[in-house]
Amino acid sequence: MAVIYYAAMISHRGLIRIFPNFNVEVQCTPSRSALMTGRYAFRSGNSKVPIGNNIYGLVNWEVTLAETLSNAGYTTGIFGKWHLGRTPGRFPTDQGFDEWFGIPNSSDESVYFTQQGFADSGVSETYVMSGLKGQIPKKVRPYRLDYRPIIDKDITDKAIEFITRKAKKQQPFFAFIPYTATHFPTMTHPDFRGVSGKGQWADMLTQIDNYTGQILKTIDDLDIKDNTIVIFTADNGPEATSYGNNTLTVENAFHGSAGPWRGTLFTGFEGALRVPFAMRWPEKIKPGRVSDEIVHAMDIFPTLTHLAGEQIPQDRAIDGINMTDFFTGKEKKSGRDGFIVYMGNEIYGVKWKNWKIHLKEQETAFTEVRTYELPRLYNLLSDPQERDNVILSNSWVPKAAHKLLAEHKRSFAQYPPIKPGTKDPYIPPNTKKN
Repeated sequence: MAVIYYAAMISHRGLIRIFPNFNVEVQCTPSRSALMTGRYAFRSGNSKVPIGNNIYGLVNWEVTLAETLSNAGYTTGIFGKWHLGRTPGRFPTDQGFDEWFGIPNSSDESVYFTQQGFADSGVSETYVMSGLKGQIPKKVRPYRLDYRPIIDKDITDKAIEFITRKAKKQQPFFAFIPYTATHFPTMTHPDFRGVSGKGQWADMLTQIDNYTGQILKTIDDLDIKDNTIVIFTADNGPEATSYGNNTLTVENAFHGSAGPWRGTLFTGFEGALRVPFAMRWPEKIKPGRVSDEIVHAMDIFPTLTHLAGEQIPQDRAIDGINMTDFFTGKEKKSGRDGFIVYMGNEIYGVKWKNWKIHLKEQETAFTEVRTYELPRLYNLLSDPQERDNVILSNSWVPKAAHKLLAEHKRSFAQYPPIKPGTKDPYIPPNTKKN
């Protein structure tokens, strides 16, 4: 059985193995695409957060984690934010999930109804949706600010009901629980306002921790703990600290922290890439272990697919690495030396071992992009803030890391990237016709 959480913080450190060098793409949609397909989001046409394009998301040709697990006999459910397609054919129930409750896009759409001029704009209001595989999801209720603080409690309750239902029938299950709480506008459930005594953001983390604890307790009480994999992680770093004139309440000024790392989402800095990652699998993973080896969200797809006894697709580029032996401690190395850092469709840099090469930099989503003819180079061990450029004394590093970038670019000849907005049915250009 497999359960995956997609949230922001955890305190159950005595029960799990922690990977502080777990990396994602620098935006939420690309990260979710990478997680679901084991591929760079640039390959699937989802390298940007969609704005104004109704046709977006994963084409049906893509094979998702939900599909490989479904093929292995798992019942699959998603409870929360999808953001990989909002039209028939691209809902999660079209991409391998048996059931879904949540929102198709992002939480910022909950503010639309309150904005001046929206009612006359012709833009469709966002709805909370629910559906089953093979059916078009139904609209449950408008997704407005009155429901914004409440939705994650409902997500938790529905996830618990799903887990309980499947466990009692002894059905293997995959529960994907992408919470919404830490995204703009950050609005805590009334039950958790003020409980931390440390401010709004700490209240939010307390809420997520509590919901996570409820789900873990459910797993324990159902006596399925030993054969249930629990993964807790996030899809991007903290949001930028300013939304200009769009800030609605004082609560929205709180967007978390990247700790020692520089940057927010929509940047190529470590603050955008490194997110919490914890894994629990009793008797398979020794509790309390920590590793700084590089792992990427793309690696979850081949790892869980392998553990379910299925094969990854052989007709496309799969960038993820099977981390089974590393996660279980059989191997000390993850097998990943680094990865390409994308911002949208552009390559911003390369992360290689303890080094970071920057070809472009952007301080936040709202600042100008700086392009460098001579790359900037940072030593992440001695300079986690990525401020001291050491390219002149370490010009060998880009030469060593260039192989990773060159192989990545060469792969496009055999496996061309899917263009954003591509309609179904998608047929790879290199497919031979009979």
